[in-house]
Amino acid sequence: MADVVPQGQTQSYPSIDPTMNSNTANGNASGQAQDAAISAKDSAVAGQTAHHVVATAQSTMNSVQNSEAVQQLSSGPMAQNAKDQAAKTSSEFQNLANARATPDQPAATGQSLTHYHSMFYSLLSWENPRASAIAFASTVIFIFMARYLHILRYALKVSYITLGVTAALEVAGKLIFDSGLASRMRPKKYYTIPRESLERSLEDVEQLLNFFVIESQRVVFAENVNVTIAVFFAALLSYGLIKVVPLWGLSLIGTCVIYLGPLIYLQNRETIDDILDHGNKVITSQASQIRDLTAQHTARATDSVKSYAGEYSSKASEYMGGRKPGNTPLKSETLASNADAIKDSMPSVPTQSPSATPSYGQAPIKEEPVAAQ
Repeated sequence: MADVVPQGQTQSYPSIDPTMNSNTANGNASGQAQDAAISAKDSAVAGQTAHHVVATAQSTMNSVQNSEAVQQLSSGPMAQNAKDQAAKTSSEFQNLANARATPDQPAATGQSLTHYHSMFYSLLSWENPRASAIAFASTVIFIFMARYLHILRYALKVSYITLGVTAALEVAGKLIFDSGLASRMRPKKYYTIPRESLERSLEDVEQLLNFFVIESQRVVFAENVNVTIAVFFAALLSYGLIKVVPLWGLSLIGTCVIYLGPLIYLQNRETIDDILDHGNKVITSQASQIRDLTAQHTARATDSVKSYAGEYSSKASEYMGGRKPGNTPLKSETLASNADAIKDSMPSVPTQSPSATPSYGQAPIKEEPVAAQ
């Protein structure tokens, strides 16, 4: 049954002209070829433009590098001076690292010191001025950073931002690419600390701790009395300042004293030595005067004690002899008088032959007649 064409519309029939289809196909092919040619031309133009831009940039850089001003800056006196200073700084740091050797002079107990004694002596004596200045500046900057930058808070902030970004990349990669982005960046083998490096680090930590332990004992037991006195005044001053100065300010003052004190002494060694020698002479003279005065007072006190002892011993002898204390004679005269008194009280030796006469101190015997039996 034939299809009914709605009213107002005409029925279309397929074309049976073979040339019409071939012309259409040829037109489409030529259009695609033209588009491809245009695209290729655009790509070539873009490539040439990019190459021209790169070549222009390269030539600009070469011209800048080869310019007279850059050549003067790179090979001029300022650049050479900067290179020399960098080389000297590197050399001084190398010398400071090589100074870590055990000192030949042992402690007062005979035990060996640590290699940090030599390193800190070289650092604080400014034998390598650039290295000492950089260490001093680094310490001061670290104190200010700890005071104003809140290092712990920023470290925690960096930690949570890093972990959040890593987790987000991993989740987004699994949702979009079926594999996490963080897992793609994961190394084939995690980093570990070598045993040799760990042992070397632990040895350095042990030496550093022993340095502070040994030095504290040397100060307490006055191995060097000048150092002990200096540490005493430093502790006393710190005790007074800590009531009004915060901890970071006290740390800054201590750092300046530790680093700048030896430097000021080295720059004014002759003047400071003269002042110290004069002070030592004054202290020595005052000590000798005090010692002489003490000896004089001691001699006077000894003489007084001897005189009082002699008087009290003579009075004791008089009391023991039954005499009242009066004008007490000297000890030798008293003994002579006592010897004479004892000699007078003793009986004399008889010079005649014994007879019937009664002897001294004996009553005469009366004879009575005997009665007759």
